[in-house]
Amino acid sequence: MLQKANAQVSQANRHRPPSPTLQDVATAAGVSTATVSRCLNAPDRVVAKTREKVLRVVREMGYAPNFGAQALAAKRTNTIGAIIPTMENAIFARGLQAFQEELARHGLTLLVASSSYQPDLEEEQIRTLIARGADALLLIGFDRAQGVYDYLEKRGIPYVISWAHRGGSGPLAVGFDNRAAMRLLADKVFALGHEAVAVISAPVAQNDRARERVEAVQDAAAAAHGAGAAISIVEVPYAIENGARAMADLMAQTPRPTAVLCGNDVLAVGALARTRALGLDVPRDVSITGFDDIELAQIADPALTTVHVPHADMGREAASLIARLLSGGTGESVALETRIVMRGSLGPPGKP
Repeated sequence: MLQKANAQVSQANRHRPPSPTLQDVATAAGVSTATVSRCLNAPDRVVAKTREKVLRVVREMGYAPNFGAQALAAKRTNTIGAIIPTMENAIFARGLQAFQEELARHGLTLLVASSSYQPDLEEEQIRTLIARGADALLLIGFDRAQGVYDYLEKRGIPYVISWAHRGGSGPLAVGFDNRAAMRLLADKVFALGHEAVAVISAPVAQNDRARERVEAVQDAAAAAHGAGAAISIVEVPYAIENGARAMADLMAQTPRPTAVLCGNDVLAVGALARTRALGLDVPRDVSITGFDDIELAQIADPALTTVHVPHADMGREAASLIARLLSGGTGESVALETRIVMRGSLGPPGKP
């Protein structure tokens, strides 16, 4: 079967018309190959009449530059790799869109891979992207084996960490302090009078963003009720149905929590839906909060109190930093501010 398939591919290749070359375009347009190259790579340097004629021929002939030859000559592919933990929800969508748009302004192309929150898979994807010529990488969070960072340094591959930020020395990062961001929200929850508080979080192992958000709630509980204050923590993968299932487990506890802080808006929307299905009112019977302020938070019922993350600014800043590094410049880490968005899902604890 394999031999037959290979024969079919070979036959198809034999019948495929040859791709037009730079010389073919130059001959058809009556110009030199250098002029064609300038029209494609520096169009402002060619008079309008000539440029329009050449580009018309390019379109008519279906000419496309040989990317491999260009990359070989320039020793760069102008391709940036980004490895995100998941594509299954909108957590990273807005930031990645802004990242891609800013890269395009600098003549850079984006390749995206998803690691499914698996460190071994992320490491494999890092090596694969670099093997395929990625000039730089965008990585999410700091948690990965030191050997991965050593490999990137040895290969001389610039990289930027995003969706997280730490003070002091370390890898360049464009992001925010997850612990500080969640702490502001948790302090507000406790200030409203909540004592029985729970957290629905993504698994915290090898996920510094999730871990720091949980630690922030623990810190706030200790500040509000003493060092021995305990909170219920349920760890589930990011998904609406997982948030719903975790909420059902929490509502079955005695006493049940009066406030549930979720590690992101996706989990929180699932928690909201299950709470309504149980016949409970939000926020009278239980308050629910999210994190990220994706569009889902605004249309939830009731709308989610959450932490607003400046996803678009983060994407643009990260792309700009990578472009500077590739141009031989230097850069500094960028700390972005988050803020609490108060909506209808958070209130004081109701009366029993």
